[in-house]
Amino acid sequence: MDEQDFRRKSDTELEALKRRLLELGDEHGFEVEGSGERLELLFEEPEEVRFVISPNTAARQIWISALDTSFKLAWSKTDGAFKLEKTDENLREVMGRILTQQLGKGITV
Repeated sequence: MDEQDFRRKSDTELEALKRRLLELGDEHGFEVEGSGERLELLFEEPEEVRFVISPNTAARQIWISALDTSFKLAWSKTDGAFKLEKTDENLREVMGRILTQQLGKGITV
């Protein structure tokens, strides 16, 4: 995948994710900040925590820094989505899992 194709796909994915996270933030009491290429989720309870979601153009991946871990999702031509190779989860599934861990209740992204 060339850089332009990656940017187009990652921008589309991140914009859709941001819309959903804004809804979830209102519902579950966390903030969503950022525009363009970088999203940040800010939690105040039970302690102050920040998740960062951003594209890494050089690696052609979307990276999530959350829960003391770095999740690196690459484009899957087969599935037409960014996937975490280790678990075969797509971007929304990974976000649902880490939000569930952070908030202590089932979250669907």
